[in-house]
Amino acid sequence: MARKLGVNATQRIALIKNQASALLWHGKIETTEARAKEVAAYVSKIITLAVNTYADTVETEVTVSDAKGKETTKTLVKDGVKKLNARRKIMTMVNDLQEVKGFKESKPDFKKRTKAIKYPLMEKIFDEYAPKYASRKEEKGQGGGYTRIYKLGPRKGDAAEVAIIELVD
Repeated sequence: MARKLGVNATQRIALIKNQASALLWHGKIETTEARAKEVAAYVSKIITLAVNTYADTVETEVTVSDAKGKETTKTLVKDGVKKLNARRKIMTMVNDLQEVKGFKESKPDFKKRTKAIKYPLMEKIFDEYAPKYASRKEEKGQGGGYTRIYKLGPRKGDAAEVAIIELVD
């Protein structure tokens, strides 16, 4: 049975969505134990969906002609049907976070680095996490177990049990 977390349904969904997005972006967050358990289950579903579909791509060759009339052939790699569907589902399950400029990074360098990235969190899920956990699944023969929860003890103000949730390497 799902925990109510002391808020109504829309607030609970928004809370879990925000914390799942932060966990996937940063790799580690600190929250209450009950919230951590809910977020772990939520993130597990997201990563499993990505792992099962990340390799579904379609390559097509397109002939392009330039201003002088010279024709060249380009190979385009697009998402397959299953990966596109999974990407759309995951987009509804998380809030997309924007890339942050590095401390010593210049503005033109930042714009050049992030020019081709439209949805940074989606790219991180499908380009980093999905291949990593798929290879882990092949090596160990098990799927799941993507998160780890460390209990820290009671919080000083309200004595709520605090925990750190992180993605397993």
